[in-house]
Amino acid sequence: MKSRLFSVVMCSICILLTGCQKSKENSKNSGQASSSLDLFAMDTYMNLKVFCDDMDTAKKALQDGETRIHELESLFSVTDPDSDVSRINQNAGNFTEIHPDTEIILETARRIHTESNGALSVSIYPVLKEWGFTTGNYQIPDSEILRDLLDSVDDTQILVQEHQVSIPDQMQIDFGALAKGYTGDQLISLFREYGAESALINLGGNVQALGTKPDGNPWNVAVVNPFEPEQNMCLLQIADKAVITSGNYERYFTGEDGQKYWHIIDPADGFPADNGLVSVTVIGENGLLCDALSTALFIMGTEQAAAYWQTLQNSVSDMDMILVTEDRKILVTETLLESGNFQNLSHFPVEVISYDKTD
Repeated sequence: MKSRLFSVVMCSICILLTGCQKSKENSKNSGQASSSLDLFAMDTYMNLKVFCDDMDTAKKALQDGETRIHELESLFSVTDPDSDVSRINQNAGNFTEIHPDTEIILETARRIHTESNGALSVSIYPVLKEWGFTTGNYQIPDSEILRDLLDSVDDTQILVQEHQVSIPDQMQIDFGALAKGYTGDQLISLFREYGAESALINLGGNVQALGTKPDGNPWNVAVVNPFEPEQNMCLLQIADKAVITSGNYERYFTGEDGQKYWHIIDPADGFPADNGLVSVTVIGENGLLCDALSTALFIMGTEQAAAYWQTLQNSVSDMDMILVTEDRKILVTETLLESGNFQNLSHFPVEVISYDKTD
């Protein structure tokens, strides 16, 4: 997420914080202590809240959580010359030794790249730079320059072996579509090590929950209306889940031609993905997978996204999604609707994405 989205993110968090306050009161009765932390890292505002047996443990969990965030940022930052990502880019054409965290992200990125027919691509970074989405100096790229840059966009050419990685000359990578999802997973794992059974993490809009609220009720998470981001579109109830959204309202500019251009780039042509979707929310236990898929499914478009979810039901049965189309329809997976954990707060019609068990 970006700083321009802070007010939007906080609008969504209002419901979460209301729930947190109630949990804090109930936690006193159950003997649990809560502590929260606000910080800025990975170019976004974050909030961590954890419930432990005592206040000292809760505070120590948050301190170690903050340390872990900065550790991962130092590995994944594309602007830090000493990060794994920067060293890989600087050493293109040769093998570079990498941290196990970096290797996990690369392996996941390559798998989703293949499964999504190239929709997710960590090697799209030079194209994003040319559009100005990494610098704020927005422009519509020259078509010839764009074609040249797209020649180096191919994640299948990334080689990972024995904690080393090599990318071709001219290629550059970036983990913007995966880093926060992986960070959320790491924080949940860390809090569990401290004995926490209840926690809520907001990494600039990427929300991830450990367990339920201390009173046993699920966490309430709002998804914003992509057409009016100051309003909430729907409400989700979650436990032990991540909720991650990608949308065309997050970071965009209006060109001299009067058209809107957003930061989710389709590797097929180097232009903002324009396949009929304006927002994709993925809900599941694995934050890294949810983060990767929210981008990939947005680029794939409605029909391909629905078909991909269908294939996932054989291996990742806990994965759900909410697709919002440009003609203002909400498409929700049937497993989410059947769970009773989805509430439509908008006037948009809701349609069901069904799972055909015969496929």
